[in-house]
Amino acid sequence: MAAKVLVVEDEEAISHLLAYNLEKEGFSVRVAGDGDEALVAFDEERPDIVLLDWMLPNVSGIEICRQLRARPATRDLPVIMLTARGEEEDRVRGLDVGADDYVTKPFSMSELVARMRAVLRRSAPTLAGDVATFADIVLDRQQCRVRRGKRDIHLGPTEFRLLDTLMQRPGRVYSREQLLDRVWGQDVYVEIRTVDVHIGRLRKALNRSGERDPIRTVRSSGYALDETYGA
Repeated sequence: MAAKVLVVEDEEAISHLLAYNLEKEGFSVRVAGDGDEALVAFDEERPDIVLLDWMLPNVSGIEICRQLRARPATRDLPVIMLTARGEEEDRVRGLDVGADDYVTKPFSMSELVARMRAVLRRSAPTLAGDVATFADIVLDRQQCRVRRGKRDIHLGPTEFRLLDTLMQRPGRVYSREQLLDRVWGQDVYVEIRTVDVHIGRLRKALNRSGERDPIRTVRSSGYALDETYGA
């Protein structure tokens, strides 16, 4: 079941970017453009987590967070504040009114998603997606374990993150550049060829004689997990 996210952000470009990327990550997204709209959205359908901009027209993000914590129905609702205010005093103020985490703009989507899943693991473990499955492969993010059928698969940290990324959207073709951003991060320089090397290691760990290779190489494009490839 997809976790429901309410994005409260008055800058349309940012809200569209968040909605697009979060839906790609498997979340169900609703957007509110200001504080008043957000309060109506809470009454209509309770989200599982809220991304709340600090600076909003009409009702500030701080005031919305304060109201959420005062309501019995939303007292425990996970809230992550999104803001350009990075000073320690501001961060403390946001946490004091009940925010669960604080992300300063500009931020990377990979970091934001990781923080969202960390908060969801504490509040609603079944929505955090700790365990992913694809065919006979099971990946446990909390225990950092992978099994294929009845055997354990021993992966290095990079191969684990590669497999995790591919398992989030089976069938989707990830370019090498996208895998570099998601697995190594946007601030790290890594040769594009490195992706191929680690995919090779992942394949070697996953596949034994007689087992199909679940990783499909798409020429000039990248890699994907495919239910039928190698069958």
